[in-house]
Amino acid sequence: MSVFAILVLVKLVNTQFVEGDMYRAKGEERVFKTFDIPANRGNLYDSKGNLLATSVPKYDIRFDAVTVNDKDFRDHIKGLCESLSKEFGKPASHYNKVLRAAKANKNRYFLIRRNMGYSQYMRVKNFPLFSFGANRGGLIVEQRTVREHPIGKIAERTVGYERQDDQGYYTRVGLEGAYGPFLRGKEGKRKKQKIAKNQWKPIGDVNEVEPQDGYDVISTIDVNVQDITHHALLAQLEEFDAEHGTVVVMETKTGEIKAISNLGRTKSGKYYEKLNYAVGESHEPGSTFKLMAMVAALEDNVIDSSYVVDTENGRVKFYDRVVKDSKWGGYGEISAAKAFELSSNTAFAKIIDENYKEDPKKFVNRLMNMGLHKTLGLSIKGEGKPKIPYPGDKDWYGTTLPWMAHGYGVALTPLQTLSFYNAIANDGEMVKPRFIKEVKAWDRTKEKFDKEVINSAVCSKETAKIAQEMMKNVVVRGTATNLQTDNFQIAGKTGTCWGNYGKDREREYISSFAGYFPAEDPRYSCIVVIHKPDKKKGYYGNIVAAPVFKEIALKVYNDIPVVDEVTSIITTSKLVSQSYEAYYKKSRKYKTIMPDVVGMPVMDVISLLENMGLKVDVRGSGNVKTQSIEPGVKVKANQTIRLELS
Repeated sequence: MSVFAILVLVKLVNTQFVEGDMYRAKGEERVFKTFDIPANRGNLYDSKGNLLATSVPKYDIRFDAVTVNDKDFRDHIKGLCESLSKEFGKPASHYNKVLRAAKANKNRYFLIRRNMGYSQYMRVKNFPLFSFGANRGGLIVEQRTVREHPIGKIAERTVGYERQDDQGYYTRVGLEGAYGPFLRGKEGKRKKQKIAKNQWKPIGDVNEVEPQDGYDVISTIDVNVQDITHHALLAQLEEFDAEHGTVVVMETKTGEIKAISNLGRTKSGKYYEKLNYAVGESHEPGSTFKLMAMVAALEDNVIDSSYVVDTENGRVKFYDRVVKDSKWGGYGEISAAKAFELSSNTAFAKIIDENYKEDPKKFVNRLMNMGLHKTLGLSIKGEGKPKIPYPGDKDWYGTTLPWMAHGYGVALTPLQTLSFYNAIANDGEMVKPRFIKEVKAWDRTKEKFDKEVINSAVCSKETAKIAQEMMKNVVVRGTATNLQTDNFQIAGKTGTCWGNYGKDREREYISSFAGYFPAEDPRYSCIVVIHKPDKKKGYYGNIVAAPVFKEIALKVYNDIPVVDEVTSIITTSKLVSQSYEAYYKKSRKYKTIMPDVVGMPVMDVISLLENMGLKVDVRGSGNVKTQSIEPGVKVKANQTIRLELS
């Protein structure tokens, strides 16, 4: 028994003095715990200061009936119930009943209201009893942040989101995901106490570490252009019962994305921002790739715009496969420029095959020199990879070269295609598509993002000018004459791609149009891509995609400011200038000493002398001939001086 008693004593001493701190810490961890307080994310704005996404604080109010003493409860319960009734609409008797029950049951976490806004929360915290704070008044406030999009579902996929799972991994989509490090801010810390039923109650009103709000991000999006783009695409998708579609509008010189709309169809037939097709979906471009093929051939000097090619009967066979034109019987012998305007598949297949079949690497290398095999390096995650086949690859066949010529066997995203068209509008300079202008902390700029050039010259300026003229003629007399407008000219290229070619497959199409406007002085470039329109209603690029382009161009063009230079009508007389300089020097020099004003204009003299406190008696008109007070004499206030004028 003595030995047992000694062992117990040793254990008690060890627990108390050796391991005591460890056990006390563990005990405190079970009762008290520090929680992270999410910081308010910065706001996401469009280029004109309109909100695209903002953090809105929401508050849950609870009541700790145990911390409130009986006297305070009796004195203030009536006023509290009346205030709650007025604020939330329920009878005061209801709140009197539930709060008294909470007091009787010693409820430490009784819910009063969820999801209150800031202004409502500020009113509630000043109600009777609650105004005493957490300890004396029993007020428990739990704050969380909700992300809201003021423009609703428009551009939802572009605005995006950033979410963190339980393991700490982030899912990043759109602008919210791309610029999360700027928007996120830093978490704060708050200590809470464990109460009944595994609930945690904040201790006190003050955080241990205050959260730091994130920075604001100013995007390049223009909500007006975005709204126009969204509704133009939506109407056309509904008209042709298409599966999905995308439109991008880009500022030509800077690469700023002004609008990007991505709409996919649900099972019920409605459309919403399903995926970011413009950034992430690589597909065969079809005839819009003919611009790339034409630029390559012109740059390599294997053809010029007057190069003549025979489209035969609209059917040309390469090995065991046949290239077909949309026009039965073909176009006969036409120039390369005419082949572009009419979008002749047979002409392009023959042009590229005849001039590169002995050295196909030359053609592909030219495409790669233009950067078509590289991604754009966008800040938004999920950019699709382009595909440009290379001779010697396992998927390179004898038919690959002529098929590439009219946009098959290659793959680009809509934004990659648009970037090349934009480069041609820029006389060969390819700029990187940009979604952000600057990052701000309140009114201070933290970081600015300027124009970035990917390729200073995808081709020579001479080639770019030829290609520009060809794209104008597509609208003037080619496949897109339905895009002609009265006030300005559009330049671009139609595209119609067979999306699932092969035996025993039902045909599905991808309709597109890429170009820019106004053609004479490009301000905006734009691409429209619509997948799987109802073939019975139409599937050609000029019928399905081009009208969307035209509607956007017409509405956006009307918002482009017209700047007229006006020659200044302000003229300066030399005599007037000299007179003013003389007056100015005297007014600065003389305060109490009479100046010599002979020869000065009377209006200047009156102003000068009255500012000295003198009364002026003027006789005659013109300039001062004589003055009654001699120059150099000290004058007094209210003294009269007579001026004789000539």
